[in-house]
Amino acid sequence: MTHVMNNDVFKIVEELAPKELAYDWDNVGLQVGSHNKRVNRIMVTLDVLENVVDEAIEKDVDLIIAHHPLIFKPLKQLNHDTVKGKIINKLIKHDITVYATHTNLDIAKGGVNDMLADVLHIKGVKPLVPVKNESLFKLVVFVPKSHQENIRDAFSEAGAGHIGEYSHCTFQTEGYGTFKPLEGTNPYSGTVGKVAFEEEVKIETIVEKKYLSQAIAAMIQAHPYEEVAYDVYPLENKGELVGLGRIGKLTEGTTVGEYIEQIKETLSLNHVRYVGNESDHVRTVAVLGGSGEKFIHQAKQQGADLYVTGDLTFHLAQEAEAIGLAVVDPGHYIEIVMKEHLANHLTNILPSTVECIVSEARTESIRFK
Repeated sequence: MTHVMNNDVFKIVEELAPKELAYDWDNVGLQVGSHNKRVNRIMVTLDVLENVVDEAIEKDVDLIIAHHPLIFKPLKQLNHDTVKGKIINKLIKHDITVYATHTNLDIAKGGVNDMLADVLHIKGVKPLVPVKNESLFKLVVFVPKSHQENIRDAFSEAGAGHIGEYSHCTFQTEGYGTFKPLEGTNPYSGTVGKVAFEEEVKIETIVEKKYLSQAIAAMIQAHPYEEVAYDVYPLENKGELVGLGRIGKLTEGTTVGEYIEQIKETLSLNHVRYVGNESDHVRTVAVLGGSGEKFIHQAKQQGADLYVTGDLTFHLAQEAEAIGLAVVDPGHYIEIVMKEHLANHLTNILPSTVECIVSEARTESIRFK
């Protein structure tokens, strides 16, 4: 990858969090800017407020990737005197692109809720609110017998060929491939101008949609041919179930009071709001980043002793107490965990010529005293 364009980065984000996972009311993807601008520096943020844009300008950022969309509903006018109009005007003047990955990143495996479950030591997680099964594809490639192991390894390292707790899941069929190298080619085998018969292996594997692009790229990189013959087929098989929130178990049981202190320490919080008795036992924990109060009954029905989510309102707090569910509300802002995790994910995939930084601007408006 000689030059990285915005669209290259968008593809990486969408492999982690496919856009089709987003709710219909959401607005994910490109918000302001272009798919085709070259990018040298990316900044990851939770929100796109004016102070975030000012930080991006100061740090010479080309692309902002945000969790919360800057634009939720269609704009009827772009008035530079309004808060949103002023922000968009600054972005356009300084040629800064904004891309949002919101409910799709909440739902996706490895997304915001898995990040929260990980830092809160919740193990063996499954979706709290199932939404859909991930799309699966069959990826087929034809390769010389001498390179079949290279291809199998490339598939596995790129996320293909994984079924349950098994990796390197493929099927091989031997046969002969034919091709005629034309003038100007540099064939791995065969002679220019003559039809060649090459002993080849057809390797088939299964891959989730989010890993498809990187699996194809890894396969082409490992393949010896100038022109690689491969096929991609959509499957009716059901992929892994994904959804909002996560529920699982703590490694060791604790109490509501002790777990509240762990949450405060882990998320660097001085205060949290909570429902429940501090002495009650906790082993099964549900978590949903952002505003998840409407799912208190799902958490209780699935056996949660305690539910961690933001924006708990008065009457639903009473309801949670009535059904015997402890709830900890550390605020909507706990989704901030996505910043460092997503920045690291991009850094691990993009070439070293692209720098990915985390926004340091504060976007939490609520204060505690």
